[in-house]
Amino acid sequence: MEKVRSIDEAVSCIKDGMTVMIGGFLGVGTPESLVDALIEKGVKDLTIICNDTAFPEVGIGKLIVKKMVKKVITSHIGTNPETGRQYNEKELEVELVPQGTLAERIRCMGAGLGGFLTPTGIGTIVEEGKEKITVEGRKYILELPLKADVALIKGEKIDKKGNIYYDKAARNFNPLMAMAADVVIAEAEEIVETGEIDPNDVMTPGIFIDMIVKGDK
Repeated sequence: MEKVRSIDEAVSCIKDGMTVMIGGFLGVGTPESLVDALIEKGVKDLTIICNDTAFPEVGIGKLIVKKMVKKVITSHIGTNPETGRQYNEKELEVELVPQGTLAERIRCMGAGLGGFLTPTGIGTIVEEGKEKITVEGRKYILELPLKADVALIKGEKIDKKGNIYYDKAARNFNPLMAMAADVVIAEAEEIVETGEIDPNDVMTPGIFIDMIVKGDK
């Protein structure tokens, strides 16, 4: 099946109220063209799963500024004052998750696991409302997997089968998110023919990718 689509066609599957994972770390590795297309489309009441909310003028931060997000599940919000303002004004729900826990919760979904045990957060507000399990005298929090309706990720080179090569640190959360959503849309800086990416350089296999779009560099 042809995976290369127009950006408008790709984001047409994203509806109000959906849960969307978006790759990136402070905007690095974030699919900016797909984010801009979401803004143009005007979807609302989104739940966004992301490492951070970037900056007001960058990536996920733009969705926050436009008030398209009802809840964000993330590891930090300190670089985007608008996220903090909306949270304090009760305009936005924020679930803060320790960064390693966030990554592992996403990975668990892709790996088909029911959750994992971690001591991170014991004795803090992180443990509130969660099941605690004692193993060999040590307390752990049972953290559950995170799943999304759609994941928006970005690669430097993507072939027409969806195999992805990421550029250095831009890899970050993108490979994990590619395995944890019902529909995965990958934005490419460069789309190449199948076979042009050395198999040793493939970081996300094409089987996980549903649609590919060409983004801006």
